[in-house]
Formats: sequence, C-alpha cells, structure tokens
Amino acid sequence: MSDNWYVYLMRCSDNSLYAGITTDLTRRLNEHNNSKLAAKYTRIRRPVSLAYAESSENRSLASKREYQLRKLSKAKKEQLVADYLVQVEKLKPS
Repeated sequence: MSDNWYVYLMRCSDNSLYAGITTDLTRRLNEHNNSKLAAKYTRIRRPVSLAYAESSENRSLASKREYQLRKLSKAKKEQLVADYLVQVEKLKPS
C-alpha cells in the first residue's frame, strides 16, 4: 500500500496562496519555512502557513488536482480555504 498524497495551499506572508503536493504536510510546511528545499516562490514569501489540504490516493491524482488548484482564480481559492475552515471548525469538540 502506498503513502497518501496531499494537495495543499500555503498562505504566504504577502497573502498569496501557493499550491503543492506532499506525502507529509508537517514536514513540507517546515521545509517551506526553514529549508532550502522550499519552492523559490515560498522562500521569498516567508513565513507560510497551511491554509488548505485534501488527501489523494496517489501522486498522479494529487498532481492533477494541484494543477486544477493553480488554475483557479484567487477568489475561488479563497472560497475553497473559507469552506475548508468551516469544515475544520465543525470537527472541533464543543
């Protein structure tokens, strides 16, 4: 069985959103903030924070979804993030 892949959006210090894929969200967030392994885009826009994530069955599907996210307008990405935050809040114990 293969590792789960994740498609994510990182919010950068300039309020832009960066899309990527990974098998480990915590490691990748740390890399974007502290490592030379970060994408050039996020290295110059630190700090970044995780704004959105979804799981994918494999790398191929994750890459296709990442491409879809990158093509969305900023407004649609922001709506996706807002909807995601509502779902996260619903999962918190009351």
